[in-house]
Amino acid sequence: MRNSEEAEGFDGEASNTSMISGASSPYQPTTEPVHSRNVLGGIRCDFEYLKSHFGILKAVEVGLALIAFICIETIMLCLPCGGVYVFEFVSCSAFVVTGVLLLIFSLSLHTKVPQVNWSLTDLVNTAASTFFFFLASVVLAALNHKSGAEIAAVIFGFLVTCVYAVNTFLAVKRWRIGDGRSVAVQTSEYMRARTASRGEMEARPDLA
Repeated sequence: MRNSEEAEGFDGEASNTSMISGASSPYQPTTEPVHSRNVLGGIRCDFEYLKSHFGILKAVEVGLALIAFICIETIMLCLPCGGVYVFEFVSCSAFVVTGVLLLIFSLSLHTKVPQVNWSLTDLVNTAASTFFFFLASVVLAALNHKSGAEIAAVIFGFLVTCVYAVNTFLAVKRWRIGDGRSVAVQTSEYMRARTASRGEMEARPDLA
């Protein structure tokens, strides 16, 4: 019995000693949770954007550009082929770039990169697509062999040009509104800083 009591006493002292040494040790195991970076956690489908004017216009532009590209790809023989090649390049480029922008805006990926002026980026894309689609459609209308595929490509080219033109108009208005707000914010911050510095000077007349 005595041996068991002594053994229990030694165990208690050992546990107390370990607790004291553990509490006084500077190397403590951290209890803070490790948060893993979930890059894809913030991705969501923005149905409000898809229902908006810009979302609908983007979807229509992608669809019409794809149809125009398919029409021009069905042409087997052409001589000269300059108009066909220009229209093919413009329709493919507009389809890819506009499709990527539609994906970025509809999944709210643009919020991950706030350093980019996305309103200006959209404006540049729509304005450039309007100009080059109109140019390519005019060239193809002047240099074609009156085939069904070429005529269909010209029709869809002018249709998507009109849609891009409407999108450009709305993008210009949105960009002007956003630029005016940024200027107003900068002006208010400047006036606030100026008022604060003036109040500090009045509070310390010895600095005047």
